[in-house]
Amino acid sequence: MKIKKSTYVFVFGLFFCAIFFGAGLGLALSNTKFIKDNEQFTEFSTSLPTKLLDINGELITELASEEKREIISIRDLPQCMLDALITREDRLFYSHHGYSVKALFRAVFGKLTGMSLGGGSTLTQQIAGTLFCDRTDMSIRRKLKELWWAIQMERRYTKDEILELYLNKIYFGGGTYGVSAASKYYFGHDATEITPAEAAILVIQLSNPAFYNPFEYPNRAMDRQKDVLNTMVSAGYISKEQADESFDDYWADFDYTRTATAAVFNHDDNAPWFSEYVRRELGNLIYGTEDIYSSGFTVNTTLNLKNQAVAQDVMDRYIRYANRTYQRSTEERTNQAFSVYTPMTELLALTFNLNSLKVSEQRNEAISKATYTSQINPVMDVMSLMFGVDSLKLGIVNKANQQAKVKVSKTTIEGTMIALENDTGYITSLVGGSKFDSENQFIRAVQAKLQPGSAFKPLYYSAAIDSRNFTPTSIISDTPVVFHTADGKPYIPQNFRGEWKGDVELWYALAHSMNIPSLKVLDGIGFEAGINRSIALLGIPKEEVPYRGFVPGYPIGLGVCSVRPIELARAYSVFANGGKEVTPIAIRSVEDKNGNVILNPEKEVRTALQAKGAAAQVISPQTAFVMTELLQNTVRSGSLAGPSSNGNKLRYRDSNGRLYKIPAAGKTGTTQNWADAWAVGFTPYYTSVFWFGFDKPGQSLGLQLTGSTLSGYAWADYMKKVHNGLPMKEFSKPATGVIEATVCSVSGGILTPECGNHKVTAWYLEGTQPTQVCSVHSTANSSRTIGIYRLEKELYKAGFASELIIRDNSTLSFNLDKPLKSGDFGVFDTKLSPTDSQELDENGAAPNYNYLMD
Repeated sequence: MKIKKSTYVFVFGLFFCAIFFGAGLGLALSNTKFIKDNEQFTEFSTSLPTKLLDINGELITELASEEKREIISIRDLPQCMLDALITREDRLFYSHHGYSVKALFRAVFGKLTGMSLGGGSTLTQQIAGTLFCDRTDMSIRRKLKELWWAIQMERRYTKDEILELYLNKIYFGGGTYGVSAASKYYFGHDATEITPAEAAILVIQLSNPAFYNPFEYPNRAMDRQKDVLNTMVSAGYISKEQADESFDDYWADFDYTRTATAAVFNHDDNAPWFSEYVRRELGNLIYGTEDIYSSGFTVNTTLNLKNQAVAQDVMDRYIRYANRTYQRSTEERTNQAFSVYTPMTELLALTFNLNSLKVSEQRNEAISKATYTSQINPVMDVMSLMFGVDSLKLGIVNKANQQAKVKVSKTTIEGTMIALENDTGYITSLVGGSKFDSENQFIRAVQAKLQPGSAFKPLYYSAAIDSRNFTPTSIISDTPVVFHTADGKPYIPQNFRGEWKGDVELWYALAHSMNIPSLKVLDGIGFEAGINRSIALLGIPKEEVPYRGFVPGYPIGLGVCSVRPIELARAYSVFANGGKEVTPIAIRSVEDKNGNVILNPEKEVRTALQAKGAAAQVISPQTAFVMTELLQNTVRSGSLAGPSSNGNKLRYRDSNGRLYKIPAAGKTGTTQNWADAWAVGFTPYYTSVFWFGFDKPGQSLGLQLTGSTLSGYAWADYMKKVHNGLPMKEFSKPATGVIEATVCSVSGGILTPECGNHKVTAWYLEGTQPTQVCSVHSTANSSRTIGIYRLEKELYKAGFASELIIRDNSTLSFNLDKPLKSGDFGVFDTKLSPTDSQELDENGAAPNYNYLMD
């Protein structure tokens, strides 16, 4: 019988694999202190906390985990927990000797082909790797070492002992180690009460707890949970009915308001919100191991502790102020309502026997519920802890707490802020909400998706400037108007406070947040152009766009969509950064306990930006400069003028006693029904965003708490303090492509002497500056002819096709306030008619008037 060539190749391949495997195993043996350590599986190296350092190397906090590990006997665990683990991680656990040749070959083949065929490690290998190896090391050497220890563990321990060790040592996410601590973290009860659905949730955390966290990604966790339960059914561990019932019960009682949090809090933390954000980021970078909490990492972050202290102080003060103001106004409205309407309602209830209208009974019920929540509920909580009656706490107290949390989220004003360094994207300050505790770890600055209101407008205004159909001095009518949607339905927006200004210039409409002119601007460039520009500036991933409300239509022009505060900060920092993309980052690098850099997120960000090339320029430097100049008007005279004292809050003295003022630009935003209050602003140094509102939408902050009356003041106070001591710095101006001109503030046309004080100075994309003389004032004296000058070296052109030759430093004598020079733009008054002319002299210059009229 003839043997095929492929058979020989296969046999020789196995032979060489065996040699390689044997050599590797021998290497592992030679590098293992076999005699001394092979039986000492419970002796581990000392755990070292991870240090978080700010930008100046100052300690923010330390992440440690010892107190988060709780030991439980395998005999006390429900069988479904063991079955779920075996089903998910190692179905041949009870039959192999610490490793699976089939699984190893599957993993190697998947690695070589790029296919996801599952891991090659058994449960024994996983716990061996956790205890004795560095699982971040993806080398063959580490796998061989892990395999060696797995074999030794199989020699020393029974299967149940290995399983118990695994369930008490492995990382389950959220800073928890072991199934007991994880059960209390995820489900709020002891591991002895774990259900099949809960067991499935726990085992899916083992591969990537940051990716499958049910509080952060419930839909993602739900799908993978179903897979585990279905596999358990197929393996005969549970019935289909048990799986379905357990699944339904889990999600019926699931707290969708909770977010991913840390299981234990370090109270010695100078920036708890930022530390929690970094902890989660580390969870995405280093998952499935104990390294974050026990390997002695040093995390170099972008935080500036000095700025963070300012941010925390500002947010604490303004959140308290907002809640005091809101409660006072609410009580006033409530008292007024009861005094006016209660007698009328009582009369109707008595007259027509309508018991449901009896306000007194409704008030008694409300008072009873409030008393239970504030007085009885805490007592029940303490009793459940004192006497160990967990069911009392879970059955009654948790429901009351949930009701209280819902009420608080609707009636308590929260706030958040984030600040970026413009040229680096460093997150220098971050406050995620009010007090950071076990009930409040939702980092609103990076997690909350909120309506931005008018703070959204500058994003599509930049597209309008780019279109060259709009300039800072384009005249737009601010009068009541009815817009029509694509299906013909009327859309009638209102201005803030219902005021109308008539014809205004574009810069004024933006600075004063006028809705009608803004929608006309959006209409002029088209919905798609406005949306695409906004998404590009915000940096929203393509896959998220369909869920963010970026629907073509007029509401989008008023910020009716959802953005995260960090995204809005990124968009405005692009303006400050000359139009170049800004990527917010919190972690610069991570070092191991020996000082070796093992992760370098900042380098990766810089490399990715460099690889983009021209695509990293989100908008042109010229458009970014014009937008920056436009938004400075908001600080000078618009909705941020009051909070910033017309920008004078950023006035300082240098070491020589000279005054200087750091320029600032920005925008406020107040959403429909005054539900959200925003302030976004930037200087040449930083961009910061402030938001105040309710976690649950539906409530109104009221007219006293708006973007300009609340958030604007918080923004100004913060910016004033963090810039103190910084040297003077101007916004970067492009060398070419922009031009400055003083024009009539009424018509937007070229300024004439008759315009008087009706003038404004603005920057334009070159070629878009006004070319028409003011049509409102220039007719006042028809005997005077106005020419337009634009001097470039020796040639200039007038508005009626006249030419003027400029020699050296010679000047014109046309009623000008100052001598002309190359690059000037403006008008001159000839006091002559267009028909007058003058012959050039032999040198090409007009001998008498220094000009030539055609």
